[in-house]
Amino acid sequence: MSFILEPLQYAFMVRGLLAAVMVGIICAVMGTYVVLRGMAFLGDAMAHAILPGVAIAYLLKGNLLVGALIAAAVVALSIGFFSRGGVVKEDTAIGVLFAAALSLGVALISTIQTYAVDLTHILFGNVLGVSASDLWLTVGLGFFVLLMVAVHYKQFLVISFDPVLAATLRLPAELLRNLLLLLLALTVVISLQTVGVGLSAAMLVTPAATAYLLTRRLFPMMLISAAIGAASSLVGLYLSFYLNIVSGSAIVLTATAFFLLAFLFNPRRGVLRMRKI
Repeated sequence: MSFILEPLQYAFMVRGLLAAVMVGIICAVMGTYVVLRGMAFLGDAMAHAILPGVAIAYLLKGNLLVGALIAAAVVALSIGFFSRGGVVKEDTAIGVLFAAALSLGVALISTIQTYAVDLTHILFGNVLGVSASDLWLTVGLGFFVLLMVAVHYKQFLVISFDPVLAATLRLPAELLRNLLLLLLALTVVISLQTVGVGLSAAMLVTPAATAYLLTRRLFPMMLISAAIGAASSLVGLYLSFYLNIVSGSAIVLTATAFFLLAFLFNPRRGVLRMRKI
């Protein structure tokens, strides 16, 4: 019991645990759409696309989170604009905007003399530095994302997997697709404090990919993915505390371990089980 209770004696660990679990759940739920739609590259692109917003906010001495949110929203809506009507394929639009945003972000950050110190937590996360206000902001934004997913669950399901039915039902497909992109952008911004830019894409994809190995139905996949995301955040943070390693990396590596276990041993399509058969 002391192994479990000792970290909880510190207020920063309690705040970090709550924030990490919340981020793990949000990323996992949104990640199911990313995985099922074959858009794993989108998560990575969105994560790196916020760099210009962070750099501009830092140069203007503004709020880094607000800068990241504005940049993510601009990139998300731009992807929707360029890929509207199939003029440009969605993955092509993602690639173009990802490269442009990343290059702009690197160019701006290179002008900041102290960026290596001051922006390290944006790149790699700093879950143990979560303040009470950061925690409430994470909870508020996370609740909004989950609420939007719950309210538009059926519409997102239809536009993602049956465009013909969406047209028949006269759903505002473009509006809903842009809303999904914005929610994904918001999810990436929420995960900044916990795992940082470099690892947020992994938390979007890995828990959802693990759940995909266990079920192909969307709602059960969301629940399993959320459980894996929360467990990865919890176990990873404990590992970072006792092993003195970066918390974001520990969380992602834990999620990867869950993926490998599911890949090898899951009862439906586990590699080792299939070899035995």
